[in-house]
Amino acid sequence: MMYQQRRFPIGIQSFREIIKGKYAYVDKTALVHYLANYGKCFFLSRPRRFGKSLLLSTLEAYFKGEKELFKGLAIEQLETQWEQYPVLRLDLNVPNYAGVGTAALIDKLGSFLRKYELMYGYESPFNDLGVRFDELVNHIASKTGKQVVILIDEYDKPLTDTIDNDELNKQMRDILRGFYSTLKSQDDNIRFALLTGVSRFSHVTIFSGLNNLKDISMRERFADICGITEQELHNNFDNDVQLLADKNGMTKEGAYNKLRENYDGYHFVFGGEGLYNPFSVMNVLDDKLFDDYWFSTGTPTVLIKLLKNSKMDLTKLVDDIEASPQKLSDIDVHNNLIPMMYQSGYLTIKGFNGKFYRLGFPNGEVQRAFMNCLVPYYLNTADDVDDDKASRLSDAVQSGDVDEMMNLFKEMLGKTPCETNEDAPLEKHYRNTIFVMVSMTNEHVEVEKPTAKGRIDVVIESDDYVYVMELKRGTTDEAAAQIEDRHYLDAYAADPRKVIALAVALNDNTHNIGNWRQVNA
Repeated sequence: MMYQQRRFPIGIQSFREIIKGKYAYVDKTALVHYLANYGKCFFLSRPRRFGKSLLLSTLEAYFKGEKELFKGLAIEQLETQWEQYPVLRLDLNVPNYAGVGTAALIDKLGSFLRKYELMYGYESPFNDLGVRFDELVNHIASKTGKQVVILIDEYDKPLTDTIDNDELNKQMRDILRGFYSTLKSQDDNIRFALLTGVSRFSHVTIFSGLNNLKDISMRERFADICGITEQELHNNFDNDVQLLADKNGMTKEGAYNKLRENYDGYHFVFGGEGLYNPFSVMNVLDDKLFDDYWFSTGTPTVLIKLLKNSKMDLTKLVDDIEASPQKLSDIDVHNNLIPMMYQSGYLTIKGFNGKFYRLGFPNGEVQRAFMNCLVPYYLNTADDVDDDKASRLSDAVQSGDVDEMMNLFKEMLGKTPCETNEDAPLEKHYRNTIFVMVSMTNEHVEVEKPTAKGRIDVVIESDDYVYVMELKRGTTDEAAAQIEDRHYLDAYAADPRKVIALAVALNDNTHNIGNWRQVNA
């Protein structure tokens, strides 16, 4: 059966435009109604391109009483009054505050205030931005006889852009602290307020004294207010997934599995349902092409710098990072890598032991693209060369071409700066490089995989092959003996794939692979 292609709201964040243009829309209005009537002042943290701006646009239409836009949606059965309120909406998304400094922030806030001062016939005698905002809210409430709704998108953009510049970051914080104080001083005149962003800066540094702002970022009842659940994907896009499957020569179930593998897996509460990245899903269904979409919208330069300067073993990024709930809540210093990666969407909650969260990459798209971004920093090579190497490596792993695979490892290790000391031993150098290389492909890689009698240095898996590698700063005979003595291959005895055991000798003088040989299973 043939289905007609629908319109997908790629890059469209206006609720009105999506509804009027009959674009595909996942109905979140029941949650919107619940949030709007749940309390007064809220904060929500979600990664980039996760639907925060659309959420604010939906709330704006609701509070303006635009009932006709919600026809046929869940909220139509929940709301009976449709009372109208004055809505002030601010979007702080400027391309890069680090490059333009505080002038851009001052201009952005000033333009926002002038727009609504003109709209409500108010001429402020004050220059201070915080005072002007405070007086504007007071004036609008007095003039209309209504409480005011305040919606602020990307509230933290000036802070995340300048997080590696202490002085500029402090200046940005000081400006925003005075501006956001209105949310406290005008509490009686505010009907509802929501601030959204990527990072949760602490109450001490930004929201000093603002104890009426409720953080719903990790509240279970609001976990899926942005993003797409598995059920929503099936209910809203089943026909589109069939078109995707047809285009790629696969079954519909196969297409769902690949969507799940590459774009699902975000968890903002432990035990909560996994969420798909809506930006990636819409692009895949529109293009009918499985690709890495979300990461292409922005490179995490600051994160890469912090990761390079940290002592972290890159291999620990996969399901092996622990963090307390409190640690994930705030970013107060520019070297707080783990909460930055979590709040930015590069890590997500994988488990909880009652005290610490276990974190890891949410899905294949994020892991693959993040590792690709690391390549110029860790492998000292250009992007176009990396793409060719990744393609060749993937082909070698899938076809069982051991010599090609190992020669590629050796070639890339030869180009990689090796910084070894007691904090960064040579073994870490090998692990990081091999891990980054394989992670650029679609193949699965594990490092220091535990077994009953020890840890396998590297395990690489494809559809048809399993590569068990022991790296030894010695000889291939010593590496082979460890594979045999510790029975590393026992775990794969029943695996239908071909298992290839590789004994690899490392050369301390060249900081590279010396030679290798296969070990009979």
